[in-house]
Amino acid sequence: MILSMDEIINAVCLNTAERVGARPTDVQVELSWDEDTGYTGEVWVNGRSRYLVEANLMEAIMQYMHREYGRRIFRDDIRLELNEEIIAVIQDQA
Repeated sequence: MILSMDEIINAVCLNTAERVGARPTDVQVELSWDEDTGYTGEVWVNGRSRYLVEANLMEAIMQYMHREYGRRIFRDDIRLELNEEIIAVIQDQA
C-alpha cells in the first residue's frame, strides 16, 4: 500500500491537532527531505511552528493507518521514499 504526500500531510494534521487540542483544519504542514536531516516537516498551528523529525512522521502515519484503515502497523512496516513527492510505502503484513 502506498500513501500519497497528501495522505501523509493529513496524517500529520490529525496527529498534531489531537496533540495540541486544535482542529485538523487549523494545522498547516510542509514536508521536506534533505541529505543531512532526512525526512522532516514543519507544522504551524495557532500561530506557532514546530519542527518534526522522521520519527514524528512515522508515528503520525502509524496512527493514521489505524484510524483510517483499521490496520495496526509498526515503524519497520513503513518506508518513506522521495520520487516527485514524498510517499510512504506500507509493507503488507503476512
